[in-house]
Amino acid sequence: MSMPLSQLLSAAGLPHAVASPNLTIESLCYDSRKVKPGALFFALKGAKADGGAFVAQAAELGAVAIVSDAASSACALPFIVVPDPRATMADLAAAFYGRPSDFLKTMGVTGTNGKTTTAFLVKHLLDWDQRRCGLLGTIKYAVGDLEIDAPRTTPESIDLQELLARMVNSGSKAVAMEVSSHALVQHRVRGIEFDTAVFTNLTQDHLDYHKTMEKYFDAKALLFDGLAKQTKKRGKAVINGDERYGRMLAERTAKKGVQVITYGQGVGMDYRATDVRFDATGSSFHLEAKGRKYLVRPPLIGAFNIYNALAALAAASSMGMELRAAVAAIAQAPQVPGRLERVPVKRSFQVFVDYAHTDDALRNVLRTLRNLNPPRLITVFGCGGDRDRAKRPLMAAAAEEFSDWTILTSDNPRTEDPERILADVAKGFRGQRHEQVLDRAEAIQKAVTLAGPGDIVLIAGKGHETYQEFADRKVPFDDVTVAARAVEAKRVEVEE
Repeated sequence: MSMPLSQLLSAAGLPHAVASPNLTIESLCYDSRKVKPGALFFALKGAKADGGAFVAQAAELGAVAIVSDAASSACALPFIVVPDPRATMADLAAAFYGRPSDFLKTMGVTGTNGKTTTAFLVKHLLDWDQRRCGLLGTIKYAVGDLEIDAPRTTPESIDLQELLARMVNSGSKAVAMEVSSHALVQHRVRGIEFDTAVFTNLTQDHLDYHKTMEKYFDAKALLFDGLAKQTKKRGKAVINGDERYGRMLAERTAKKGVQVITYGQGVGMDYRATDVRFDATGSSFHLEAKGRKYLVRPPLIGAFNIYNALAALAAASSMGMELRAAVAAIAQAPQVPGRLERVPVKRSFQVFVDYAHTDDALRNVLRTLRNLNPPRLITVFGCGGDRDRAKRPLMAAAAEEFSDWTILTSDNPRTEDPERILADVAKGFRGQRHEQVLDRAEAIQKAVTLAGPGDIVLIAGKGHETYQEFADRKVPFDDVTVAARAVEAKRVEVEE
């Protein structure tokens, strides 16, 4: 793929005020190590490095022009100086790849918890409806028949537009994507017009980045503010009306002239769940929507998954799927990796793995498991390093509220001292029903050893992740695999 620089700038609505406008752009790149001949390089300022320091390297590798917020004497290439290189990168990426989202039914879901499950469910529903739906999110990127490991929840704008273009070329008709607050602030989804935007909930997380809940909310709201500015699609907002921030967002969005569709269990919701029931294999509820009532049986446990199911049904319906068909399809929904995933072991106790890494998510998962009435509920969890420290003691309080025994352990310590992280978490405990086992594999082994007939073990925090991240390396680590081995070792030990 290539495009004359002048044509690219024009397509993105930028002036042609650049030397050598007749240059041909062969690719777009924001990582100087990956520059190829003919690339347009974006010098972005990050949290740890300034792309402006790498323009010479980009030039040596074959870049033909630079987009930056300031010119530099480090290389002789033409500079396109703009006030916000990230926003410009998104505009140029959309133009370079032919605005692929225009050819896809596009759903974006944001919120603190529930994004991954909701996106997985929407993909499942639209695939069932013969839409061939792509997926972009925390666990993986699904493009046609190809599955790609996801380095981040929402890709950078260049990568995102390329993936969307590949979806179009593979015959996809829709895409379900998770949209993180970081992505919204950093303009990664700029240039995409959404058919449906979904809001799940908002609880404390990422305050290391956003600083306050108000700024965190405003970041999430950017997705919905954008619906009012769209020119090609009349996007709809699907919002959790039972949640305080959801009600604020619904009011804010409706005032901008956007159609708001609410879901929840409260009276007056457009998609309302009543008569909710749970067991160890799934849930059921009556859905009241569009003047009719449907019996819904998703194979998902937990009150929080009722909301995820409602969000997915409302989103799929808003994108043109017949609601009756969506209700039938959701009964066949697949297990979402690392989301209350049952470890496949045949024992008298059960082991679950979940991604819960906020106090609200952990509390929801533990409440769900406690409602299954196990004799004992044993929880293993830690907190990630270089992330929101304020939530650490809150996580301990959530674990203590529902667990009979808690084992604190390492999560992804990154550049922090793992023992310091555990000390921060431990400040949230009031009683003594906990211990610290720094090595995560040993902690899981200890929990399994403690488990007796009917007990439940929850391993929380990492979910689907297949690695553990330290300051200088990532090492393979899969909670499900480690737990299964621990259970097998216990079985052998008992038999011997």
